[in-house]
Amino acid sequence: MSNEEKNLIVDLTFEFSLLIIDYTEELEKLKKNRMAWQLFDAGTSVGANVNESQNAESRADFIHKMKIAAKEGSELQYWLRLCKHAKNYPECDDLLERIVVINKILSKIISSSKK
Repeated sequence: MSNEEKNLIVDLTFEFSLLIIDYTEELEKLKKNRMAWQLFDAGTSVGANVNESQNAESRADFIHKMKIAAKEGSELQYWLRLCKHAKNYPECDDLLERIVVINKILSKIISSSKK
């Protein structure tokens, strides 16, 4: 696939990583550094693993990298749920909705890639 072609999951996870960067910078301004680091690591890892999967050496390697992205997405969903329900944290409903969609897409990609 050429770099010119659109790839939904690559684009979604890249855009999501940019939003995570913005959100974690907000958290750091509020001195919520530990949560910011957790969110930054998991949030950018989803996109990094999806991007890496685009150059997989085999179907099994592709599935493996997508599974790592899905695991990071699941972890991120947990951290965002904590932020949503914790006192004195900025609103993150949009991020939470986006990661739910991304996780569903990753699950579908993994499932269909196994066939």
